[in-house]
Amino acid sequence: MPTLTVKNIPGDLYAQLKQSAEINHRSLNSEIIVCIERSIRSSKVSPEVVLARARKLRARTISHPITDDEFSQAKTVGRL
Repeated sequence: MPTLTVKNIPGDLYAQLKQSAEINHRSLNSEIIVCIERSIRSSKVSPEVVLARARKLRARTISHPITDDEFSQAKTVGRL
């Protein structure tokens, strides 16, 4: 198996990885491999699934119309 060396890991990131490894009862090396696998092999969602979710959400909210002004106001809340 190939070996990879990672240098200059920020201290806080190292601490988080170490803590996560302990919580998951894994070695630090195994935890890093799991993190890389999750990042690289993340599941891809098909356009059909996204559209189905959007249509379901639209069906649930169709009886609650919102004006452009209300939508703009909602977007700006908390941005100041």
